[in-house]
Formats: sequence, structure tokens, C-alpha cells
Amino acid sequence: MSTDVTIDDITIPDISFLQLSDSFFPTGLYTMSNGIESLFYQKKIRPTDIQELIRTYLLQQIGPTDCTALGNVYEFIAKADMNGILRTDRVLFSMRLIEEVRAASVRSGIQLLRCVKTFINSDENLNQFQRMVKSGDASGIYPVSFAVACNSLSIPKKRAALMLLYGFTVSMIGAALRMGIIQHYEGQEIIHNLKPSILLSIKSNIDRPITGMWQFAPALDIIQIDHENMSSKMFIT
Repeated sequence: MSTDVTIDDITIPDISFLQLSDSFFPTGLYTMSNGIESLFYQKKIRPTDIQELIRTYLLQQIGPTDCTALGNVYEFIAKADMNGILRTDRVLFSMRLIEEVRAASVRSGIQLLRCVKTFINSDENLNQFQRMVKSGDASGIYPVSFAVACNSLSIPKKRAALMLLYGFTVSMIGAALRMGIIQHYEGQEIIHNLKPSILLSIKSNIDRPITGMWQFAPALDIIQIDHENMSSKMFIT
């Protein structure tokens, strides 16, 4: 099938953008609450807290780590620098401080690669990175795998970052909905209110060098540790 088909300015990569951003795509993000579950059972979270919690993740953790990693992977692919991609994978893996969160991100990344590989076979960067994951040289942590997969589908860097941060936001909203903390209308309002934070996070981090990758949200780390130590849980994180 031709990949050159267009309708006005709508292209195949535009549809790929929708495909990967759809909750129907099997990455497992819906199984993660990013600590909301722990706060819920400790009765430490209110509906009005959800928006600020997600904003903190976007600006203090996911943006400066995951978005930075994604931007660097795109740049390394453009330079045909697989060692740079491997270094990004290892740096990001080392910055996932909570074992439960780290393992979940790796599982989702590997699942993403497997799924995309079923319909994209000719992209050498995708093939080579998957081989590195299979050999154990790379972990396959989700943001790096996501960047490689998006690139293989010709999705531009900033649109890939938009998908990454929007998908994270929706996964947390979904967790809050399933636990009954908020209702659907509230969830949509929160997503709308967070649009500027998503764009700010992309603008601040997408072109940041890997040496500038950072995170500072100790309260979030404590929340995630609490979830990791729960004896019974509905969500992976």
C-alpha cells in the first residue's frame, strides 16, 4: 500500500499520530495510576488535587526527563547515532528511582515495540533498537521506545512529545475516574486546563541536551514508594 496518499494536508503520519495516541493502542498505560491509588486509600487526595498533581508531574518530572529523552532520541536518529540512543535509554532508566515505576515503564516500552513491529518491518532504527533490547543492551524504557516507534511512523518530534505528555495526562485522569475521585466532565475540564502546562513542558524540554536531563519532585517519589509497598492494589503504579 502506498504511504504517499494525502487528502489536502492530511497525511499517513497524521493517522499514525491518532493511532498511537488512542487509548485503544495496547501499551498498558491504563494500568498505571502514578501514585493516585495510594493517595486514594490513604484518604489524602481530593478531586481538586488531581489537576495540580498532574501539573507537578508534567513540569517537574515527566517533562524534564521523558520529554528530554524523546527529543534526544530523535536527534540521535537523525545523526545515525545508535550509541546515543542507548545512552539515553540508560540515563533515563537510572533516573526512574522507584523499582515498580521503572519496571512498568520498561514493560510498556517493550510492548509498544512489539506492537509497532507487527506492522512496521522496514525501519532499521526500530529493528536495531529492538535487537538491543532483546540482547539486554537497552532496557526499552517507554519514552525511548516511544520515540523510536514514532520516528519509524514519520511522526514529527514535537507531535510525538505532545502524544507522550497527553497520554500520560489521560492515563492519570483515567485512574482517578476508575477510583471515583472525579467524574468524566471534571476529567475533561482538567485536561483542558492542563493544555498550557503540556505545551510549556514540551517547549522547555524538547530541545534540552541529555546532559541537562533532570527531575525534582521528592513528594511524588514518596507517593510512588507508598504505592510500591501496598499489599493489595488495582494499578501497577
